[in-house]
Amino acid sequence: MTGAPGPRGVRLVGTGRAVPKRTLTNADLEKLMDTSDEWIVQRTGIRTRYISDRANDEGVSGLGARALGLALEAAGLSVSDLDLIICSTMTAEMPCPPAACLIAARIGNPGCGAFDINGACCGFVFGLNVAHEMVRGGTYRTVALIGADTLSALQTYTTAGRSTAIIFGDAAGVVIFRADPNPSLGIIAQSMHTDGTGWKDIYVPRCRHDAPPGVELPESAFGHVQMNGAGVFKFAVGTFPRLIQETLDKAGLRATDVDMYVCHQSNARILHAARERFNLDESRLYVNIDRYGNTVAASVPLCLDELVRSGRVKPGHKVMFLGFGGGLTWGSSLWQL
Repeated sequence: MTGAPGPRGVRLVGTGRAVPKRTLTNADLEKLMDTSDEWIVQRTGIRTRYISDRANDEGVSGLGARALGLALEAAGLSVSDLDLIICSTMTAEMPCPPAACLIAARIGNPGCGAFDINGACCGFVFGLNVAHEMVRGGTYRTVALIGADTLSALQTYTTAGRSTAIIFGDAAGVVIFRADPNPSLGIIAQSMHTDGTGWKDIYVPRCRHDAPPGVELPESAFGHVQMNGAGVFKFAVGTFPRLIQETLDKAGLRATDVDMYVCHQSNARILHAARERFNLDESRLYVNIDRYGNTVAASVPLCLDELVRSGRVKPGHKVMFLGFGGGLTWGSSLWQL
């Protein structure tokens, strides 16, 4: 920790990602439920996803710790350099302790700060804004932000659960930030929103009291994702372009001034529509949902790690991070790297 006075910037110094060993392809799903590869690809763009196994230590804390180790290696830092660990997740192994605390124990840093954020599919983007202010404000020097989720634990891989089982996959991604003497580095503009009245479009009930008014849920629904796919799609299609424009307006930038858009991977059609709306070529708005599915809080850092390691995102770039999902929530974080 440090309380150094004066303005300071926030530098991205390392990224990492981890996925389970098992893949689940659309062909595999065809054997489990009444669906087809053509139907899934046409509606979502997804071809395969990763499915975790707790017996192989592939829960949120296991995947998160693996990804964090890779990010520390990329940053050239040691475990003891971390002042704070933030984990964005909606599927921590237990309600208590937080996954971030388990990750701190796994990597051997029991003295750092650690807590979880649950912003569903927006969790990592919200976490970017939180982590930035913790460093910019002078309280912490080195912060690890983890996005990790294992939504497979909330699915039924039968025809009854196919509306959500085809969509979600499991993964973890990590970004490490450090204080920097250059105050121009960090967030240029950000935005966070919610419409809590739309919660019923995607939720995970634990008991009958969690059902929306007038809805009778069978016991088989408890502990599994319930989603109004058409409602969520309509929300995202309408919200996504407005969120991009709002963030550009706050920053006083044009769409083409941003080098890369790193978006939550919920549906390929939504991402392609945003490209067309802002006349962006494919190189500026990254898509990897075909290989991972919707990994919730992990989707944005998964994209970022691939982009950083391939050299497509690097120091000097302006990068806009975007998320939208359950809550209903939507948010952005535009960075000068």
